[in-house]
Amino acid sequence: MVSRVRVWLNRTYAENVFFMDQLRRNPSDRAVEIHATHGDPDSPVLAAADTAELEPEGLSPAGYVEFALDQCARRGIDVFVPRLHQSAIVAHRAEFEAAGTALLAPPPEAVAVFRDKVIAYEAVQAIGVPVPPWWRVRSADELLAAVEELEGAGHKACFKPASGAGGVGFRMITRAPFSLLHLSGFPTPYVQLDLVVQALREAEEPVDWLVMPRLEQPEVSVDCLTGPDNRVRLAVGRTKNGRRRGFTLHEQWLEPARRTAEGFGLHYLSNIQFRMFGDRPVLMDVNARPAGGLHQLSLCGINAPWAAVQLALGEDPGEMAPPFLGQDYTVVSGPRPLLDSAPVPLVEEPGPTRPAVAAQPQVQADRPLQPVQPVQASAQGSAQVLPLQPLTP
Repeated sequence: MVSRVRVWLNRTYAENVFFMDQLRRNPSDRAVEIHATHGDPDSPVLAAADTAELEPEGLSPAGYVEFALDQCARRGIDVFVPRLHQSAIVAHRAEFEAAGTALLAPPPEAVAVFRDKVIAYEAVQAIGVPVPPWWRVRSADELLAAVEELEGAGHKACFKPASGAGGVGFRMITRAPFSLLHLSGFPTPYVQLDLVVQALREAEEPVDWLVMPRLEQPEVSVDCLTGPDNRVRLAVGRTKNGRRRGFTLHEQWLEPARRTAEGFGLHYLSNIQFRMFGDRPVLMDVNARPAGGLHQLSLCGINAPWAAVQLALGEDPGEMAPPFLGQDYTVVSGPRPLLDSAPVPLVEEPGPTRPAVAAQPQVQADRPLQPVQPVQASAQGSAQVLPLQPLTP
């Protein structure tokens, strides 16, 4: 009898409820139990899990590692998919392995490269992956110099934090003066250059921004599955052009993504994003973790989450290719159930790690799972996909 697999996702995105669904519907017909922790009691991943806990707040990275090791030992976790404090966690891989837990995450060297976008751009450029022009900016004068150089070359300037994920902090520069026009309709990512400069001059601390030209669509996110041997098992591009989304296997996107994943050891699941600069694709960002939209590969007959878990368990799925490319689609939000009451928060100090315990057949007592009322709330970000008609010539 094949044993069940116990997987833990910590403080992850709401959209990863679909990641969890795919693990349960795996093609190996293997029993999977999912543990989830989060700081938000209304996170839909808590309701989607088999067991759940609220995470303690205010832990340092080192304190969080101790918390994570205790969770893995107490919960009998086979595979841990870390998002929060990923860097600190992967630095302690040997301790998790000693507790019987495989980390579904790259080694610390790969995570470190891609935490800082400037270091990342320099590193990938050194192996021949094209990147856009960029400037690291920490002051108003540096911002003005970068913007003027970009505009002088005919480009529109934008900026984003040198470290961060998910488009947080991304803004586009405009020289149009602030007016009532900017207070009508929906907010936009455009910010007035004079207001940004004023804010920088008045700030008590320097910023750390990456200034670059605005890149054009399509945006292509290549989801990669890479083994611990640095060999890519799967690479599929997800295209985005306005609301229309689709899939691609074109080598202009896949080749630089494979080169990046293999060259830097982005083991297990990573997401490598490109956009157009002029007439060529350039690297936009690298995520050393599963993308929130990874589940969309199911439209191509691929269960990437399960293949990654197999790799983490030492069960190599081999080279993978989508049996077909799904039709174009769009993404819409949909309701997801929430817990009828919050999980009991962990209040005691984490104790010393203990050996992994055997699976318990019953639902854990600290997790009021059933029944969940399906009409409690709508979880923003738990998006569903809908097919689109092909474009007519």
